[in-house]
Formats: sequence, structure tokens, C-alpha cells
Amino acid sequence: MSARLLQFGMLIGALASMVALANLVAAAPPKFRVTSPDLPPGKPISEQYTANEFGCHGGNQSPALQWSGTPAGTKSLAVTMFDPYKPPASGWWHWIVYDLPAATTGLPPRAGSVGGAGLPTGAKQGVPDGDAPQPHYYGPCPDIGDPPHHYVITVYALSVAHVDVPATATAADVDYVIAGKAIGKASITRSYQRPSADGK
Repeated sequence: MSARLLQFGMLIGALASMVALANLVAAAPPKFRVTSPDLPPGKPISEQYTANEFGCHGGNQSPALQWSGTPAGTKSLAVTMFDPYKPPASGWWHWIVYDLPAATTGLPPRAGSVGGAGLPTGAKQGVPDGDAPQPHYYGPCPDIGDPPHHYVITVYALSVAHVDVPATATAADVDYVIAGKAIGKASITRSYQRPSADGK
């Protein structure tokens, strides 16, 4: 085989490899990811989204969320906001939303208000932890003197259209069922430290 033919064969092989790689990339599903225009990366949670109870004086507004790349086979979605700081021993659930339609691609600001008026039809809110008695969003309110708490907001893609839990289910119970039906999840983590009593 001449050198020219050898070079030609190598070129054809390289082109074939490039085409195969391009097809593989094109066939790869998009990555499931969540973002929030209200919670910029690298910045603490602003007062607008912190609690207005338990001694805190924030706006208690749930932030806007946006997600993309929902996995194939998703039949519903769920959203949780969890503070893993201990104590309490198991952390603290601030927000639980489930039975979101599979086509949902985000939640507007204040979707976690009482009654969930900003949620899609059929979506439900669970009861958060501790002394939070109502099923709605409770913003961060760590103890004064605590180091920054890290709040994990997770969107779950579920294999079921409805999460089968009673209205009295605890946040941990709802999360357990959600985790067992998840076929994908995407998370962001944002921090908040409560100012000291003198505002510093």
C-alpha cells in the first residue's frame, strides 16, 4: 500500500470516528439540572427568602426555580428544601412540594405560599419540620451564633404520577416515599447565617 493510500485510509478512519462521536454526543440525554434566578451561586440567601417567624424577620417568600433535562419516563416531579445542619439530629425540612405535573419546568416566586396559589393544578405541599404547622414554605431561620447553614433544594423526577402519602405524613415520611420513586434528581445548595442580635 502506498503512503498516499495509507494516509487516505487513516483520514477516512478518523472521519468515521468523529462521526460516531458526534452521534454519541447527540444521542446523550441532556443533564437534569436546576437553577434559581433568586439564589445566585456563591451568594448567601437574601432576607427576602428567609423566615418571618421564630424570631426571624425575613420575607418568607419561596424563590423562583427553573429546571431542564427532565429524564425520560418522568410521570411527576417533587421539590424539597432541606437543611442538614445538626442539631436537630436529622436536619430540618423547610419545604416539600409533590405531585407536580411531569411537564413542569419551574416554579415562580412565592409558589410556596399558604394555599399554594402559585403551584400547578394538583400539586401539593407537605408539612415541614419542627414547629412549622402549616403546609407551605418556611424560609431559613438558624439560631443566632450558628455557623452558616447550607440549604439543599432538590428537584426529583418520579416514576409515579402521584405520591401516595396521607395529609398527616411528616416531611421525613414524604421524602422517604419520594426518594424511593425517584428516577433522577438535580440540586443546588445555598447558605445563610443569621445576623447576631446587634446586627453584625
